[in-house]
Amino acid sequence: MTTLALPDVNQKFADERAAQINRAADKQAAIDSQVAAGKLRNLGNGRYLITDPDSWDNGEVLTMNQGELLPEHGLDETTGQVALYTTTPAWHQLGNVIPGGTTDIDQVLTLGGINFNVSRRPVLYQASPTDQLRILPDQFVNIREDTNAGLGVVGARYEVLQNRQGFEFLQDLVDDYAVTWESAGALREGRKVFISMRLPQTVTIDAGGVNDEIVPFIVALNSHDGSSLFQVVVTPWRPVCGNTERFAVRDALTRWGVRHTRNARDRIEEARRTLRLSVDYFDHFAAEEEALARTEIAINEFHEVIGDLWKTPDEDAPVRTRNKHAKRLDLLTDLFDTNAARLGRTAYAAERAITEFADWKTTIRPTGSLRGNNLAARATAMVEGSADELKSKAHRRLLTLTHR
Repeated sequence: MTTLALPDVNQKFADERAAQINRAADKQAAIDSQVAAGKLRNLGNGRYLITDPDSWDNGEVLTMNQGELLPEHGLDETTGQVALYTTTPAWHQLGNVIPGGTTDIDQVLTLGGINFNVSRRPVLYQASPTDQLRILPDQFVNIREDTNAGLGVVGARYEVLQNRQGFEFLQDLVDDYAVTWESAGALREGRKVFISMRLPQTVTIDAGGVNDEIVPFIVALNSHDGSSLFQVVVTPWRPVCGNTERFAVRDALTRWGVRHTRNARDRIEEARRTLRLSVDYFDHFAAEEEALARTEIAINEFHEVIGDLWKTPDEDAPVRTRNKHAKRLDLLTDLFDTNAARLGRTAYAAERAITEFADWKTTIRPTGSLRGNNLAARATAMVEGSADELKSKAHRRLLTLTHR
């Protein structure tokens, strides 16, 4: 059995995706009606493009599989195996699921489809079709050794950080060599590799009230195409609703990156300081979230926060701009009401609503190898922190309401 996940795909994501699948492809007649209405375009070979501007999934490509339209997952399949190891099954039933996980790095490398090394090779070129091959100075191609695929071009100072080194870095970071790995795998034909582990601390928000549990994870992201740093992020996932909760606690940083250089693994202490991997950090995080949970807010106060995050368009703004803003406000209000039903009409419920909107409801336009694959692009964006600034701004703004 197998599963998705960019570090961890939670139950809410699975439920929401399953609901979308059921809505989109109950029967062939439903598909045909969507095509006739211009909301789906048949691309051939059982693939359909969503062409509904009012859908948050507009632009995503779906593939027919056993009578159902399923989103394309974006995981690496170049070796014939879906590159994913995870402790928890997800919506598409792909990857290798090991309930309870394992501490064995070799097993995770194999099950996650990332048991390969990367090496550098000189860039060769011809000045003309009849000219001899020449070497381009100070430029190299990163080669995936198991498939001989070229992953990207890098400079002379670039040093490959192998997949195994990512695991070892996380072990050194938390000073624990019996870590249970939560998930690991590869995207974009192996150009990007992810690894996640769960931290031992579990944060409980307002134990006597909403009793919301936040489980912190550490995620390592390694690119082999020269496009980004080796990055580590602290991500408090919320198991009950599945949204990432990677907030900067006031001015604390929850992201650390290092260039692919010789001394990358020597910078553990710097990473610890930056990521603040300590009980104090999570105590601080919990204290701020609890303050939000105990602060009641009215709907007009929530709308004022939204107005600070997204400027209300002027009356003479284009109709499309005003309609987009109104749609956003209505959706955020619905999300607030949904969260408030469980958490109360509090600043905490407001934060959950804004986070859910940022992670799952914003329009996304995948590019490059993720073009047409909203699911993988959205999950990648969450892990890479595309909405971190918005979430942090919302967190700080809502904290001001706790001091009224």
